[in-house]
Amino acid sequence: MSSFWLHPSLILIAGALLLPLMPARLKQGWLLLVPILAFARILAMSQGVFGEVRFLQFTLVFGRVDALSNIFGYIMGLMCVLGTLYGLHVKRAAEHIAAWTYVAGSLGAIFAGDLLTLFLFWELMAFSSVFLIWFRGRKESLGAGFRYLLVHVTGGVSLLAGIILTYHGTGGNLAFTAFDVHHPDLAAWLVLLGFILNAAVPPLHAWLPDAYAEGTFSGSVFLSAFTTKTAVYALCRGFPGMDVLIVLGVIMSLYGVIYAVLENDSRRLLAYHIISQVGYMVAGVGLGTELAINGACAHAFAHILYKGLLFMGCGSVLHMTGRSKFTELGGLYQKMPWTFVFTLIGGLSISAFPLFSGFVSKSMIVQAGFEDHKLWVGFGLLLASAGTFLHTGLKVPYFIWFGKNHCAKDTWDRAAEPPWNMMAAMAITSVLCIFIGCYTPYLYRLLPYPADFEPYTSYHISETLQILLFTGLGFFLLIKKLEPTPTISLDLDWPYRMGGRAFLWLAQHPIQFIDTCVGEIYRVGGLGPLMRSSRLSGVFDNRVIDGAIDGFASSIRTLGHRLRSAQRGALQENLTLAFAVGAVLLLAFVLVFNAFAR
Repeated sequence: MSSFWLHPSLILIAGALLLPLMPARLKQGWLLLVPILAFARILAMSQGVFGEVRFLQFTLVFGRVDALSNIFGYIMGLMCVLGTLYGLHVKRAAEHIAAWTYVAGSLGAIFAGDLLTLFLFWELMAFSSVFLIWFRGRKESLGAGFRYLLVHVTGGVSLLAGIILTYHGTGGNLAFTAFDVHHPDLAAWLVLLGFILNAAVPPLHAWLPDAYAEGTFSGSVFLSAFTTKTAVYALCRGFPGMDVLIVLGVIMSLYGVIYAVLENDSRRLLAYHIISQVGYMVAGVGLGTELAINGACAHAFAHILYKGLLFMGCGSVLHMTGRSKFTELGGLYQKMPWTFVFTLIGGLSISAFPLFSGFVSKSMIVQAGFEDHKLWVGFGLLLASAGTFLHTGLKVPYFIWFGKNHCAKDTWDRAAEPPWNMMAAMAITSVLCIFIGCYTPYLYRLLPYPADFEPYTSYHISETLQILLFTGLGFFLLIKKLEPTPTISLDLDWPYRMGGRAFLWLAQHPIQFIDTCVGEIYRVGGLGPLMRSSRLSGVFDNRVIDGAIDGFASSIRTLGHRLRSAQRGALQENLTLAFAVGAVLLLAFVLVFNAFAR
C-alpha cells in the first residue's frame, strides 16, 4: 500500500462511529467539529492521485483529485456542514450517523479513481441514506424506503454488471475515465443505466418524490443534495458529449416542472423539481462542450445550496407544525416570518432571478445549447425556467405563508420559528445563494475549465426579467386555477405499481389455486398409491425376504450340523455321497456336450 493519504470520508466515518460514545454535553460540539474537519480536509487537498491500494488483482484508487472532483467535493463538504448544523438538535445519534455515512459514500464516489471503488461507495450511499427515510417512523416512510432501496439496488446491479464487462473487455483496466460515447458497448450502457437511475431520469425517477417527501425534516435536506448530484458528477466523468443525454435532460427539465405544478405536498413539489433542475445538468453533460460542462458543474453547486435551503424552509414548517401539504397550511407569515424570507431567497435563486445563484449557473447551460446550434435545447430549458418560478418561486411561499389559512387549530398553535440552529443554517445558506449570484468569480474559479462567461449582460437580464414578470402575472391572474387540491397525481410509477399488484394477485389466486390442485392430485393419485406400495413392500419384506433369509440360515445350520456329524466319525459316509453326486453331475455334463457337438 502507498503512503497514507487521509480521505475526508474516513473523517466522517470515524466521527460517526465515535458519536455514540460522546458525553451528552459534548455531543453538539462533536456534531459541528466532524463535518468542519472533513470540509477543511477537502480544502487542503492538492491535485493528484493518492490512496492507491493493491487488492487481489485490482488496483483501487481512493483519491483522484482534479478540478472536476474538487468542485463536487467542495460543495458536498460544505453542504454536510450546513445540513448537520440544521439538524444539530436532533437527539437520535443514529440519524446523524446515517447522514455522515451517506456523505462519506458520496465523497468516496467523487474521489474514486477506478470503477470498483466507485461501486463500493455508490452502494454505501444507497444503504445509508435509506435510514433517513425510515427514521421518520411513518407507515408511508417504511414503504417508500423499501422501494427506494429496491430501485437503488437494481441500479447497483446494472452498474456492477457494466463494471464486470468493462474489466473483461479492457483486459483488466478499471480506471474511471470517459467511455466511448459515440460507439458505446453493452458495458457502457449498463454503467450509464446505473448512473441515470441515481440521477432520476424519467421513467426511472419515481423513487425520488416518493422517498424525499417521506424523509425526516433534516434527512431530506441531505437527500436533496447528494444522490442526484453524485450521479451528475459520474456522468460528467464518464459520458460527456453523449447525445442521448441532451434529449433526456430537456425531457427531465419539463417533466419535473409539470408535476411540481400539480403537487399539493410542498416537499414532494420540491422533490419533483429536483428532477427538473438535474435535467439542466444532464443536458449540459450531453452537450459536452467546455461551457456546457462548466454549466453542469456550476448548476450542481448552486442547486445543492438553494435546494437545500428550500428543503430547510419547508422542513422547518413540517418540524414546527407537523404539516407539509398546502391544503393544510396558509397564513404562516404571522408565525414564521424569517423562515418565509429564507425560503423566498431559495425560491428566487432556483428561479434564476438576477443577483441570485441560479442566474449565474443555469444560463451557462442555456447559452451552451444556443452556441452548439441546438436551438430546441435552449428554448426548452428557458420554458422550464418559467415553470420553475411559477411553482417554486411563487406557489410554495404564497400558499404556505399567505393565501387562505387552512391550518387546524393545533397546527396554528404549534407554528413558530424553528430552533436557533435551523435558523442559522438557513441564514448562512441564504447568504451564500446571494453571494454566488453577486460575486461570480467565487464559483467560476472552481469550475473544471477556464470560465469565459458573463451572465450580467443587458440582453440576458432583460430576457430573464421578461420571462419572470410574465410568469408572475400569469400566476396572479390564474391563482384560482392554481390553488392546490388534495389529490394524487399519477406518475410513471403507476404501471409498475399496478403491475406489482397484478403479480401479487396472480401469485395469491390462480397460481396458488393451481399449486393447491397439483398438491391434491399428488396426494390422492401419487402419494396414496406410494403409501400402499410401501405397505405391500413391508409385507413382501416381512414374508418373502425374511422367510428366504430364515430358510438360508436354517440351511446353514443344517450344514453345520452335518459337519459336526462328520467330526463325530460319519466323514466316510458323507464323502461317498459327495463323490456319487459329483459323478452323476459329470456324466450328465458329458452327455449334454456330446449331444450339442453332433
